Amino acid sequence: MGDARTRWERLAGSRVPVVLGGLAVLAGLGVLITCVAELGPAWLCGAGSVTVVTAYSWALAARTGGRPVVVALLALALGLVVVLSDDDALRTGAAVLTCVVSAVLAVMATVPAVRFLQVVREVVIAVVIAAIGALATIGFEPVVTVVRFEYVTLTLAVLMVFALVFRLGAGLHGLGRRGVVIVLIGSVLLALTLLYAELLRRYGTPTLVSSLLDAVVWSRDNLGAFPRPLVFALGIPALAWGVHMRARRRQGWWVCAFGVTATTRIANGLVDPALSLRESGLSLLYGLVVGLLVGFIVIRLDIALTGPPGRRGRRAEEAGALRPEPARTQPLL
Repeated sequence: MGDARTRWERLAGSRVPVVLGGLAVLAGLGVLITCVAELGPAWLCGAGSVTVVTAYSWALAARTGGRPVVVALLALALGLVVVLSDDDALRTGAAVLTCVVSAVLAVMATVPAVRFLQVVREVVIAVVIAAIGALATIGFEPVVTVVRFEYVTLTLAVLMVFALVFRLGAGLHGLGRRGVVIVLIGSVLLALTLLYAELLRRYGTPTLVSSLLDAVVWSRDNLGAFPRPLVFALGIPALAWGVHMRARRRQGWWVCAFGVTATTRIANGLVDPALSLRESGLSLLYGLVVGLLVGFIVIRLDIALTGPPGRRGRRAEEAGALRPEPARTQPLL
């Protein structure tokens, strides 16, 4: 019995589960692309979504110190029930959970970044994870009200990621004054963005709405898409600054938590039938580029205010930014 347990623990600690999980995601992605291109039977959509969400559930549980085998088997069983039952409510619920798991995993899968090129790498990895999750989300073919779906998934993802970051960041007492200020600013930005969008949708004057929509229409006509404000104004900059700060201070996890606003928006970005796949892709690309630019400015301001002056000082600061964290494929907790 002891030998069997030892072998199982050795297998779980090897790279075999990581390789199998990666292959499962690639297989699910291939199936979902075939489904989007309408090149195969209808059941391919559900099969691809179940494959991706099972692999993502295993990865998130493994990354956050949970029970990956139990969680993956539960996700697989629930996914099969949803696909075989073909019930609208179940498919919609599965789409919500897939979106949330994808968005949270995208943030949790990042590692600290000392330099900005490493920051770009981590943000791109998070975006790719969330984008695959977007395909898996629509693969369940949910029946939704778009605005309600966006609010529900964003709320659940924010609550889940903050619960995890609460443990990773050593609770509220690990924030410090700087961390408290960062969380307050991020919370205010998130609340203002959502409140502004809702007020504009419900009570905006025709003149104001028209002037704002003119910019959106111009961007769509000339650039092919318009970047989502929640992505480039808050989510991507927060994720970029967060992974940069995590190489130096534990409070960086609290900044990274706001990155889930971008990954959630990416993961539910294909639910709106009014947007084509091309427009969604361009919107994601523009949001990523603008968000990284904003993140670069924020990082440089942070270094200028808190780090040593001059290029030599910056290089010395980077050389000393060696706060340890587990590797990408290792548990954080």
